[in-house]
Amino acid sequence: MTNFKYYKISKTKKIRYLSNNFRNNLYIVFLHGFMSDLEGEKPKAFLKYAKKNKLGFLAVEYSGHGKSSGEFTKGNISNWTNETKIMIEKIVKKNNFILIGSSMGSWISLNQFKYFEKQIKGFLGIGSAPEFLEKIMWKKFTKKMKKETIKKGIYNLKHGGYEYPITYQLIKDGRKNKILHKKINLKIPVTMLHGSRDDTVPVIFSKKILRLFVEAKKKLIVIKNGDHSLFNKKLQKKIINELDQII
Repeated sequence: MTNFKYYKISKTKKIRYLSNNFRNNLYIVFLHGFMSDLEGEKPKAFLKYAKKNKLGFLAVEYSGHGKSSGEFTKGNISNWTNETKIMIEKIVKKNNFILIGSSMGSWISLNQFKYFEKQIKGFLGIGSAPEFLEKIMWKKFTKKMKKETIKKGIYNLKHGGYEYPITYQLIKDGRKNKILHKKINLKIPVTMLHGSRDDTVPVIFSKKILRLFVEAKKKLIVIKNGDHSLFNKKLQKKIINELDQII
């Protein structure tokens, strides 16, 4: 059984999270994707890895996702970035940590560098999707869809058997969080894993992240026939092996 915890970051907002505390040690910080949560296999596998290797661990469930409080339609990249920052300050404190971002989680991860530059010692991206709101989602919207989103403030997008309530404030906030032009001058290991058959986010987005790191020890791994989730049992071993090399 997974022992989830909650932290009240404001009068109206509680964030669900997973953690494993080790005093004065390296931490792993896992950040999930858009409209995802902490119920999947990735956070549980990384928590297990952290415990086995006596590492600290934190996985954050953004507001409006999973069982964290708040409405999804009121959330955006800025809010989720700030919530992550608050949780890192509370749990990780001054310890060093490795960032693991899944899909949108890599965007939220990149936003953490401006706050924790001295503490971040590595970055692992899985199907990374920085700036996807404008460069993928909004780009695919038809003129009619865009017009409805702007007029009503929301559009219910159907994709892959799911319905995503996309608000115009979310799109506009994404534009305020452009990150792919900001160079990061850190000598840390940075590894991007991306599926060759990812029909949600093209592999070019992982390549764009690697270009940001001028002095890093960079690696791009394209998983043959891999989809966007990249996390069956076979791939789990591959990802854990790459994490081993970063640590």
